[in-house]
Amino acid sequence: MNPLVAAASVVAAALAIGLGAIGPGIGQGIAAGQAVEGIARQPEAEGKIRGTLLLSLAFMEALTIYGLVVSLVLLFANPFA
Repeated sequence: MNPLVAAASVVAAALAIGLGAIGPGIGQGIAAGQAVEGIARQPEAEGKIRGTLLLSLAFMEALTIYGLVVSLVLLFANPFA
């Protein structure tokens, strides 16, 4: 494999996982903070808020996993080799 392609693949994998994790990480922090505020304001709605929060956190985490899959493909099943 060309060393330039190998180096570019490693950099692209790092960017894929780094940028793919920063957005959902910020979103999860904001969502959790808003959920805590909502539960503090209306403790009787805790069950609905918690269920919605967990579902949205799962969807956000899926975005991070997509970034991980892209980076693993670039590292181990390199389509540019």
